[in-house]
This record gives sequence, structure tokens and C-alpha cells, in this order.
Amino acid sequence: MKYDFTSIMDRQGRDSIAVEKIPIPGAEVGKGFDRIPMWIADMNFPTCPAIPQAIIERARHPAYGYFDISPAYFDAIVQWHRTRHGVTGLKPEHIGYENGVLGGVATALSVFCSKGDAVLVHSPTYVGFTGVLTNSGYHIVHSPLKKDADGVWRMDFEDMEQKIVENRIHAAIFCSPHNPTGRVWERWEIEKAMEVYARHDVYVISDEIWSDLILAGHTHIPTQSVSDWARGHVAAMYAPSKTFNLAGLIGSYHIVYDPWIRERMDKEASLGHYNSMNVLSMHALIAAYGAEGRVWCDELCQTLTGNADYACRYIKDHFLGVEVSRPQGTYMLYLDCTGWLAGHGRTMDDLQKTGVAVGVIWQDGRPFQVPNTIRMNLALPLTRVQEAFSRLDKYVFNA
Repeated sequence: MKYDFTSIMDRQGRDSIAVEKIPIPGAEVGKGFDRIPMWIADMNFPTCPAIPQAIIERARHPAYGYFDISPAYFDAIVQWHRTRHGVTGLKPEHIGYENGVLGGVATALSVFCSKGDAVLVHSPTYVGFTGVLTNSGYHIVHSPLKKDADGVWRMDFEDMEQKIVENRIHAAIFCSPHNPTGRVWERWEIEKAMEVYARHDVYVISDEIWSDLILAGHTHIPTQSVSDWARGHVAAMYAPSKTFNLAGLIGSYHIVYDPWIRERMDKEASLGHYNSMNVLSMHALIAAYGAEGRVWCDELCQTLTGNADYACRYIKDHFLGVEVSRPQGTYMLYLDCTGWLAGHGRTMDDLQKTGVAVGVIWQDGRPFQVPNTIRMNLALPLTRVQEAFSRLDKYVFNA
């Protein structure tokens, strides 16, 4: 490969909660074990070299005053979506800046809903959605995903429709690819979901922040592309932050084709006087979505595919009672430890603390609305993934 996905970065003292924080209350890393960060959705790879180069070049100019968004910013987004996802007809006026995807979700909800309204989400549910909906005063209605005979997570369209009717729902959050299961929805699945929403006048917020991180053999289908109805009733959220590990720079964007929705979202976003771009973030996106970024992203997806293959094989061969569906996108694993816990008489709290004790910093999966689960981040060099699973084998699951 041209780019570096094997070096182990020292991130201590570099403002990284991924390596400096332990998310399991009361858990501590034991003596003799270094930390392997496998929890928050933050990559432990150096980003595409074009990005720091662009930031440094802009930072050399010693003026950082007020600025307008460069046409190059919009051009970069249009070109990225055309070349990566086959999107046509996207224009600068369809693109709007967001300080973060969750902020964009909150803005869209304020256009589509009234406070106290019910909003449909699939479970397992990304914890960020739960926080936004709860903090904004909406009622969450879950439609659980179900595993088919091959262990693939699927939407339950009948349950979705029933929940929509029973709860008089007119807004839904759709996660594509899905976090935390890693499902990359097939076109027919998205089409059928949109048909359900269309029958009941449900506006859709589609979080597609993971859309560039697709594992080998799968293809991301933009939600807005599946029908004319979806194009006019879906607000889609994107960012380079997951793809290029830029969350600390802040900077996301929405794509909204319908002018009625777009104008109202722009108005809602303006009310707090907070939703403004950082000049370095703008230059980072332009660089990320350039020619070098496209090559780097391809190599990243190859690396993540290899890591996912290794992890899923290891779990199947070594961790009896632990189930995992191989992700098709993202860099997260969602482990179901129900069988292992029952067979060993242990609790989830015990299991998670035992993992942290040997330096594997993983994440409690229960806040994602499924019991006995753990979420794990595979976006780190394969040698670190191998070391983590070796420790879990020796000291945790087969101790």
C-alpha cells in the first residue's frame, strides 16, 4: 500500500479521549498491559497526508478573520459524491454546513416535528440519536432489527409500519450504513423502507456519515437516490470526520434537495447563532475529498476489510458463546455475549472490566438498546487487533 496503516501512533498527551479515557465505570488497566483503544468511533491511523498539508499551508498565512465558504468546498463535495456514490444532479445550493451530524439531526427534527412527537429509530440504536432525541424532548419509538437465517441484520418492515401507525409518527431517523451493526443496506431494502415512510407521510433524516467506509463486496446506496419521493423527503447528513478521522476539527454538512425543507433547516440552524464553519475545517475537507483522499480512502477500506475478516474469524474459532455478524461497512463490531455469560455465570459488568484490565478498552453495548452486548472499534493497525484478541482469548473468554 502507498499509505501507512501499520504504524502504531503514540497519542498520549495529544488531546485524545480514545486513549486517555476508560468508558467503563470502575474499570482499570492492570500492570504490565498497555492500552489498546477499541471503543469510541475514532481511528488510530494517521490521516491522509494531504489534509495536514492543506491545514499547515493555510495556517502559514497569519490572518484568520471572517471568510466566505469557498466555491472549492462545494465543488469538492459534489465531485466526491459523484465519483464515490454515483450521485448526479447535486448542486451547491443543495449543500448546507453543519457543526456536526447530530446538530443537523436536531435541526431537521425541529423542522419535521413538534416537541413531544414520537420519532422512529431502529435498534440497536446509535447512542448519539438517543441523546439528541431525549435532550430535544421527543419520544423515541424503537423498531428492532432482526437477524435472518444467515445472521444478517434486517429491517422488520411490518413492525416499522405498525409502530408508525400506532404512534402517529411523522419523522424517522435512518442510519445508513447502520451503526453499530455495520449493515450496508441493499437498494431494495432502502426502497422498501422509503415506501413504508411514504405511505404514512414520514419525513426521514438519513445519517450517512459512514458512507465512505464500505468493506469489500458491498456498495453504499445514498438514501435520496432510490426514488423521487426520497429525494424530496429525506434530509441526508454527511461528514469527512469518520472517513478521515477529523472529528476534532468539527465540520459536517447536509444534502437537502427540497427547497421547503432546506429553507426551514437553514432558518432553524441560524437561531442559535452557533452553526458556523472553521476556516481550517474547510480546507481539510477540500483536501480530503481530493484525488489523494480518494486513493487513501480505498486503501483504508481494504485495511478495515482485513481487520474485520480477522476479528470475525477469531471470534468464531475461539470465543464460544459470543456471536457477531460480520460488518459490511463502518469499522465497528457489535458482540452479543449472551451465550458466553450464561455458560460462565458472569455479568456484563464483570466481563467488560476484565477486558479493560488487560488493556482492551472496549465499549458497553447496552446503551445501544440491546442487552449483553459490546461495541468494538477495529480501526487500528492489524497487529494491535491481533494483540487485543490474543489477550481476550488468554485472559478473558478462555481464562
